[in-house]
Amino acid sequence: MHLVRENLFIGNIGDAAEVLQNGSDEVTHILSVLSSASISFFSDWRSSLIIPTKEIKKVFAGGSGSTADSEDVGLTLIDVSKSCLSAEKLLYLLEYAGKDLKLVRMAVPIRDMESEDLLDYLEPCLDFIEKSRKEGSVLVHCFAGVSRSAAIITAYLMRSEHLSQEDALESLKQCCEFVCPNDGFLEQLKMFEEMGFKVDRDSNVYKRFRLKVLGDWYNRGEKIDSSKLAPDPGLPTELSSEVKTLQNGQTDHMLVYRCKKCRRIVASQANVVGHVPGEGESSFEWHKRRSGNPFNRDDEYECSSVFVEPLRWMKSVEEGAMEGKLSCAHCDARLGYFNWSGIQCSCGSWITPAFQLHKSRIDISSI
Repeated sequence: MHLVRENLFIGNIGDAAEVLQNGSDEVTHILSVLSSASISFFSDWRSSLIIPTKEIKKVFAGGSGSTADSEDVGLTLIDVSKSCLSAEKLLYLLEYAGKDLKLVRMAVPIRDMESEDLLDYLEPCLDFIEKSRKEGSVLVHCFAGVSRSAAIITAYLMRSEHLSQEDALESLKQCCEFVCPNDGFLEQLKMFEEMGFKVDRDSNVYKRFRLKVLGDWYNRGEKIDSSKLAPDPGLPTELSSEVKTLQNGQTDHMLVYRCKKCRRIVASQANVVGHVPGEGESSFEWHKRRSGNPFNRDDEYECSSVFVEPLRWMKSVEEGAMEGKLSCAHCDARLGYFNWSGIQCSCGSWITPAFQLHKSRIDISSI
């Protein structure tokens, strides 16, 4: 067990087991980041361990859960409609644990895999660390104390001390030299930095991450049902909700994309997934010499399409097709194309997976 900051420790499962079994004068709270949230993980690891617990709260990504204690834990919940997590996914378990039930343990189910979603669990974990340090001291542990716990503490140092991912990890290594979050976690911590040390599910950074996660699900053969698709902005209830959100953000109007033939709203600005023009295979293409200013290539690389999140009016997507046309839900006019393996934009950038609306088939207006 290593001291990282005042009232903040990092360790492995052995350190946590010692504290849970025998108590500690130093630790009052434990954050367990293991593949299972259940305390039985410790008994499976070492059969002689018997750790008493009393559940305080079990919270799922959808917000539902059981509460066996009236204590207000004050932890951030997530908006599952915009996250990568399914509503039934366990977000965290909070319980009294250990000798005389004197410890407060938060258990978060995260596997040590590069493809694992870390971002959606970060803010509840960081809030727990912050609250625990004010009330006492906290041990953050995973199985080996190398990757998962290190990623969580790195994110905490980034947010609390406004450090870059590299600086926060280097600071942690000065306290515990063998820490090494896996490459997937490091990539997500970089996204966390780009989003301003928070998980902003309305940002392009998170939207691109969510699309990648959905693409991974699809490639593993998981069904992409309507719960994983963004709401249809063409429905009055969904649109009014988006307008209300923008008004709270002091925005006077919102851009919407309409079918050119029947004027049905097919996407809003909140659904657009931006990209950097001119990347991807265009880097290797040969371009003919053109007349005019050779340094003014705005027209040459202008995107002829808008890329959006998968939406609930996209029936072929919900039905499980790998690729296909995107047609208006009202008049059936063709609007674009989708492909889970990706599409190259006219600007040269590859978007994967891609849900493409052709600008020639839609009109842009504000409401």
